[in-house]
Amino acid sequence: MVEELNEYCANTLNTSLGIEFTEVSKESVVATMPVDERTIQPMGILNGGASMALVEIIASAGANLLINRETQVGYGLEINGNHVKPAFQGETVKGVGSAIHVGNTTQVWEVKIFNKKEELVNISRMTIAVRPRPKG
Repeated sequence: MVEELNEYCANTLNTSLGIEFTEVSKESVVATMPVDERTIQPMGILNGGASMALVEIIASAGANLLINRETQVGYGLEINGNHVKPAFQGETVKGVGSAIHVGNTTQVWEVKIFNKKEELVNISRMTIAVRPRPKG
């Protein structure tokens, strides 16, 4: 499933930021992102916006894996995050997401981002709206 998800997300923001899914299950989604020229601030540390993009990619992928994708679609409704420690250029960060709530019309996901020392860099929560898939 990891390979298929990475292929499905090719030529999207995932590709632009170097994000790759490494583990996928009904319980969690894990992805990595390099801290490089695409994702840093001028000071050489991970940009908070790049962190939030990783959060949204993980939570959205996880939510859409838990619904009937033929009849439903899940998309971001709200996102919030706390940046608690920097990650530095040359590292690769790892985001680990899991569902806190899976309902008929919403899901809530928590995503934690860790640096190479497994220290918490960011903790975020995202609410996903689950809606009928548009026709056509």
